[in-house]
Amino acid sequence: MFDQTFLQPFFLSFKIASIATLIDFIVGTIMARILSIRQFPGKSIVESIILLPLILPPTVVGFGLLWLFGKKGLIGEFLDQVLHIQLVFTWWGAVLAAIVVAFPLMYQSAQAAFYRVDPKLEQAAKILGASNWKVFLTITLPLAWPGLLAGIILTFARALGEFGATLMFAGFIPGKTETIPLAIYFAVERGDMKLAGLWVIIMVLVGFSSVLWLNWWSRKKMNLS
Repeated sequence: MFDQTFLQPFFLSFKIASIATLIDFIVGTIMARILSIRQFPGKSIVESIILLPLILPPTVVGFGLLWLFGKKGLIGEFLDQVLHIQLVFTWWGAVLAAIVVAFPLMYQSAQAAFYRVDPKLEQAAKILGASNWKVFLTITLPLAWPGLLAGIILTFARALGEFGATLMFAGFIPGKTETIPLAIYFAVERGDMKLAGLWVIIMVLVGFSSVLWLNWWSRKKMNLS
C-alpha cells in the first residue's frame, strides 16, 4: 500500500503547502505590517481584495487564476512568451492556487498580532535611538510572533487541503499535480475507498493536530494574560 504511488501525493502536498506557507508568511507579514500602521485612501478596498479568496468558492478563485495566468491570460501570456514560464497544469500552478486561497488566513493573523503590540514599547525604543528596522526585529516581531505562528499553522493546513482552485488551475495529472485532496476525490470516483480512506485519515489527523495546538496555545495565552 505504501508504495511510490501512495507516497507521491503525500510528498507533493507537503512540498506545495510548505512553499505556499513560506511565501504567504513573508508577503502576508510585510503587507499586514504596512497596512496596520499606514492610513491611505482606498485602504478598505485593498483589504477587501486581500480577504476575498476567504469567501469566494475555490472554483471561482481557480477561474480567476486561469484568466490571469493561463496561456492567453493577462499575465500568463507574458510569462509564456517572454520568460517561457508556464504555470497552468503544473505543480507550480498548484503552489500558486494554495498561495492565493491561504493568504487571507496569514494576513489576518499577522495583522491581529501587530495590532496587539503596544506602540508605547516601540516608541520608547525609538526615543532611545533604535532605528525603525531594529525596533521591528527586536520588539515588534518577537511580541507578534505567537500570532504569526498561529497564522503559519492555519495557512499550512489550508494550503494542504486546497482542492477546487488547484483542480481548476493545475488539473489532475498523476505524478505531477496529484495532491492528497485530489487523490481522495479521484480514488472515490474510481471506487478505491480503501486508499481514499487512508488519505482522509491523514488529512483529519493533520487538521485535528492543528486545531488542537491552536486551542492549547490560546488557552495558554489567556491564562498568562
